[in-house]
Amino acid sequence: MPSITNSAGSFFNRSLAQMAELRSGIERTRTQIATGRKIERGSQDPAAAAQLRSVARREALAEVEGDNAARLGQDLGAAANEVQAVTDLLQRARELAVQAASSATGADGRQAIAFELEQLQQELFSRSNAVSLTGEPLFAGQSTDTAFSRDAAGVVTYAGTPSSGAVPVAPGTAIERGLPGSEVFEFDLGGTPSSAFAVLATLTTALQGGGGDPVAAANASLAGIDAALDTTNRATTILGTRMAWVEQVEDQQADRRVALAERRSRVGDTDIADAIARLQQSLTALEASQAAFARVSSLTLFDALR
Repeated sequence: MPSITNSAGSFFNRSLAQMAELRSGIERTRTQIATGRKIERGSQDPAAAAQLRSVARREALAEVEGDNAARLGQDLGAAANEVQAVTDLLQRARELAVQAASSATGADGRQAIAFELEQLQQELFSRSNAVSLTGEPLFAGQSTDTAFSRDAAGVVTYAGTPSSGAVPVAPGTAIERGLPGSEVFEFDLGGTPSSAFAVLATLTTALQGGGGDPVAAANASLAGIDAALDTTNRATTILGTRMAWVEQVEDQQADRRVALAERRSRVGDTDIADAIARLQQSLTALEASQAAFARVSSLTLFDALR
């Protein structure tokens, strides 16, 4: 019986290999369509895989920076609200000091003013130790303890750090978390360190008859209250500026997230329309190869048997 020639055997092997390659490509394309991913393994396209890893690292960092910016915005907003409340409190204290300095205000009136000032001092101390939504002190700088402490004599002292620390919110950009309490509640008065606490405490004591002329004490307190107001107004400006900066950074972060997503999609996502077209072409080519193989195989077998 005549045998199948070597050339026919080579044809069979080439045809089988070609059809196997087509089937493999078809399965790969089907997987790309089903998963939406162009690359299943890095070995398929090392350069594209490296780009995707780079994008993934940048997206992970962008997520951290986004969380930082969101939290920073919350902290700055909370601090600004507290400072505004302190400013309102000091303005009320100034009104009371002006009343106490009036000769028309009698002893009973000054006692009533002293009582209200005591309430304001309590509120001032409470606001100086305000915390963020996560329970961290707003005015303690980088310390996790309370910003201000008060001893048995009622003297209030700053217990935080001199700076608040910066939070990274974008590549090469870090924004101060807030303001330390020393820059919100303390100031120099005539070259001498003072604080809103000390000014109000001194005035309250004088109005309660703790010594000296209460009218003179009320008049003298106005300079200290004004200095305290200047300090809180400055703090409000700084916090507002940083809040606006955070908002600008968040807008830029949104743009970067879109750009990264587009790059990831361009490099790693399947172009469904293109993949379907390639799949159809591969199926047509496979069908044609199978038909040709079957036709040539039957002729070759017939020749071998003839």
